[in-house]
Amino acid sequence: METQVHLPADEVPITIREVVTALKKQKLDAHHYKASWGDWINFKESKTVISIESANGLTTRATIEEAEGEDDVLADCISAFRMLGWHGEDADGPYPL
Repeated sequence: METQVHLPADEVPITIREVVTALKKQKLDAHHYKASWGDWINFKESKTVISIESANGLTTRATIEEAEGEDDVLADCISAFRMLGWHGEDADGPYPL
């Protein structure tokens, strides 16, 4: 399952480091991995990943790609993004996390 999250349009982009720090506050062992095809946040002992859009280390949008059976990891990710003031987005539009 994929969950789209983003900062509201009127907010200033934040650093990927801030996102990783928020995830770690949720007790997730989060690590940023930068590759030529994009930025990813991986978790030790978990198959759930976050594909995070970035420009010069700043971000406003990400996709949480939940692995099967890892609802607890998804819930912790959503809590971290909620603490940062991000919103979710689905076919009906944006919604508060």
